[in-house]
Amino acid sequence: MAKRALRSALFVAALTLPGTAGHSEERELTPVTDTQFQASFAEYAPLPAAPAPGPEAVDLDTFDPPIEVEPVTTSLGSGVASYYGRRFHGRRTANGERFDMNAMTAAHKTLPFGSLVQVTNPRTGASVIVRINDRGPYAHGRTIDLSRAAAQQIGLVQRGHGSVELELVK
Repeated sequence: MAKRALRSALFVAALTLPGTAGHSEERELTPVTDTQFQASFAEYAPLPAAPAPGPEAVDLDTFDPPIEVEPVTTSLGSGVASYYGRRFHGRRTANGERFDMNAMTAAHKTLPFGSLVQVTNPRTGASVIVRINDRGPYAHGRTIDLSRAAAQQIGLVQRGHGSVELELVK
């Protein structure tokens, strides 16, 4: 116990000392000579020459990059789209996965699960590609139910529904 009290007293005493305690007022200023400065660095050695490329190396200047082609689509016609969101978020969809209102997914009555459909709003010209992962819509006169994120991207959230053009992406 006495050792602990002694250590505590020394610690408090050390804290109260001025920051310059133990240092002399005069500082030794020795100039650094050029030889000392140079000697403190490792000697410079140039990099070795790069090895010659092997037979499997490809020269990127010898060919043109591939041209990106637009995806081939098949028109599915037009219809009325609506969206579903917060109320169904986290519930199971017809294909077994959990519904995510922030994903680019949709519900369609007959298209196979996993089908990619380009949905275009003719009023705004905005389009989005969604993946079919659910069955529906069950409201009369609706063709497709989009997730909230997909509906927001093409401008259907405010009205709740709207006319769209559908194309199957191959």
